[in-house]
Amino acid sequence: MRDEPAGSTHPVSRTSMTIAAFSTVVEWYDFTLYLYLATILSRVFYGGGTASLVVTLGGFAVSYLMRPLGAIVFGQLGDRHGRRRMMLASMALMTVAMLGIALLPTRDAIGPAAGWLLLALRCVMAFSVGGEYTGVVAYLYEGARPERRGLVTSSASAASEVGGLLAVGISATTVSLLPTAALEAWGWRIPFFLGAVLAAMVGIARSTLQESPEFERQRASGSVPANPLRHAVTHHRAAIARGFAISALGSITYYVGIVYVPTFLTTTGAMAEGAALWMSTAAAVMVIAVTPAVGLLSDHVGRKPVLLVACVGAAVLPMTMFAWMAGAGAAALAGALVLAALGGTVSAVGAVATAEQLPGEGRLSGLALGATMATAIFGGLTPLVSHLLLEYTARPTTPGAMIAVVAVAVFPVLWTLRKPAHDPRATG
Repeated sequence: MRDEPAGSTHPVSRTSMTIAAFSTVVEWYDFTLYLYLATILSRVFYGGGTASLVVTLGGFAVSYLMRPLGAIVFGQLGDRHGRRRMMLASMALMTVAMLGIALLPTRDAIGPAAGWLLLALRCVMAFSVGGEYTGVVAYLYEGARPERRGLVTSSASAASEVGGLLAVGISATTVSLLPTAALEAWGWRIPFFLGAVLAAMVGIARSTLQESPEFERQRASGSVPANPLRHAVTHHRAAIARGFAISALGSITYYVGIVYVPTFLTTTGAMAEGAALWMSTAAAVMVIAVTPAVGLLSDHVGRKPVLLVACVGAAVLPMTMFAWMAGAGAAALAGALVLAALGGTVSAVGAVATAEQLPGEGRLSGLALGATMATAIFGGLTPLVSHLLLEYTARPTTPGAMIAVVAVAVFPVLWTLRKPAHDPRATG
């Protein structure tokens, strides 16, 4: 007989688990598309030039600050009324925001108001994504067998990177096939329209999801917290802090080491826009390959050893890899692939490790305060900070140094990780 998670009232069907895991393809396609097209959007909405690119990256950072707020709001919904209802609501909002961006008038049509409208819709997108990823991670963790939680939960990270791969691949194809005039006039809208269609399709598929067995247990036992946010703050401060540290490392290795790379390559003059996007496509493939293997490894050897090794790698490798990428040819590709493998490793084990820190009661709210807050700071702000520091120092190793500093700061927290007391079957 299958060993179910503690307190489950029924197994989660394979169909529901598959829909939940792979729906993050759309989430990350929609969200990362903006950054992959940053140089083009800076011309279309902000007039072009170095200052416009800074404004565009700043818009990414500002909108990212909405992620913790969205995570808190949707986390309350998921902890009080169920994971399924929360995931339906977040995807519906994401669909509306993506379609709105695809239909936006440009700066040539309405002036500076176009940039403000883009920022507003990015804030709506970030708000919806804030609850989206933590909801999916919690759902997969709660529905998986204890001995396969690392592999199953890491599928959310792998599927997210498939979304990132689609985003960068479609962006690269669009940029490569269209002349600049057509790209800036209407071509940039194509990837956003595709995202809106995909989000609507996922929303329809999610309507068939079963509820999480963990939430069913809480509902049956009457242990659903009346105020999940207060419950998490009162009872699980240490777990929230550990989730923050794990997510800080995962966020900076991903957003600086992977997503920021196309902007880095074009800013340093190492590559043109199209070539830089194809380089990022190769990096996305690397992450997809690494993620499930690392998730499975963490099921066998534990989360802590994998996180510690990845943290050491994040401390010693990134500066050299960014120096390689500032060059050309095989060295640049090798640098991008090593950083992608590193970011994929931390994301894979970080997904299950953060969920494991918290019990089912108030889990989504606790993730909102810990993991999502760290992502807002070390994910949303770091591409902009990397760009500004790179401009100021003119040193290509600067983004790598940022990653190393965070890794060194996080290492002591990871060293103290223990198996969570609320789940003795968790892999420490």
